Amino acid sequence: MARTGYTLPVFAVAAAKAALLHLQNFLVPSSVTVDLLPESAEIPIEQVADVDSATALAMTKSDPGDNLDLTRDTPVWAWVKLSQHQHQALILEAGEGVGKTATGEAAIYNYAHRLFEANLLPLIPTDKTATVRIILPHGRQLAQRTSNEAFGILEGLGLLGTSGISQPMSAADHLEEFRIILHDKAQRHSHLVFCIGSNGQQVAESLSIPEEVIVTTGNWLGALLVEAGLCKVRSVLLLGYQGKLIKLAGGIFNTSSHLADAKLEIIAAAVALLGGDIQTVHAVLQAQTADAAHKTLIDLRLADAVFGNLAQKISQKAENYVKKYADVSLNIGVVLFDRKGKIITQDPKATELIQQFSVI
Repeated sequence: MARTGYTLPVFAVAAAKAALLHLQNFLVPSSVTVDLLPESAEIPIEQVADVDSATALAMTKSDPGDNLDLTRDTPVWAWVKLSQHQHQALILEAGEGVGKTATGEAAIYNYAHRLFEANLLPLIPTDKTATVRIILPHGRQLAQRTSNEAFGILEGLGLLGTSGISQPMSAADHLEEFRIILHDKAQRHSHLVFCIGSNGQQVAESLSIPEEVIVTTGNWLGALLVEAGLCKVRSVLLLGYQGKLIKLAGGIFNTSSHLADAKLEIIAAAVALLGGDIQTVHAVLQAQTADAAHKTLIDLRLADAVFGNLAQKISQKAENYVKKYADVSLNIGVVLFDRKGKIITQDPKATELIQQFSVI
């Protein structure tokens, strides 16, 4: 049975509560109870330490349960300082690794604010103000593997969510949910758009693609493309973040990085195929992300050729995959975009399909 866990704000609140309790009673709690509004959770505390007589630092580790969550085991630190009462009892700050909005505000959202207030305000003496700075040492690095920037969260992870419980769904549950949506839309439309990546919807909107033809796929591209063929869909536009979709060019049809992650190798192979030198291949393989590899190729004026080639290869591989497993022909176009939602390239089939969708 899948194990539930907790969302990132819960661990931030737990660390802050541990530090605040330590400042007032000088104990080192091994765990703290966090009110999740309305449930509660007992969260283990890894470490608590004094910084000075008015300041403490506490740490816990994120545990999202059986979800495939990139924050698993990431340390969550809370720096807490008690000072004379100011204009408010609780001040929240974004430390290193916690994202900021485009206006410079901490990316700490409504539910997280409510958790901090419910759990910390009762512990703050009436003549004091508690300043809480949340620190995610790996947050900036982890954020590079998300679509945060497309949603205006910069330089780190956001403390977001509408619940403290991280409720896992099994892979079968997720896939069945997507299949039901696909079947419903296939009954009404013979041309569909598969959105891959959380900012795919925004890109679809910018292309004037109507909501009724959009199917969210998660990582199960192969299974859902075959399903679309079996449902007698005539064409599918693959609209996705390049770091996900590029995997199809290498024959990887489940794009979860937990299963396979050869995107840099696939880009490097395309560079070599188009005559790039060994230094360029090496530079791509040394890149930290697919977007970094793309930027390297832009600087070398190779990006258009390489990614254009990859888009066409994705289309060909995907059509062959559907033919192999569903024994039907499915016309597939490809649009690749970067983490910020900027379109990198699209193949000729995609151009035709987008024009078709714009007149629906």
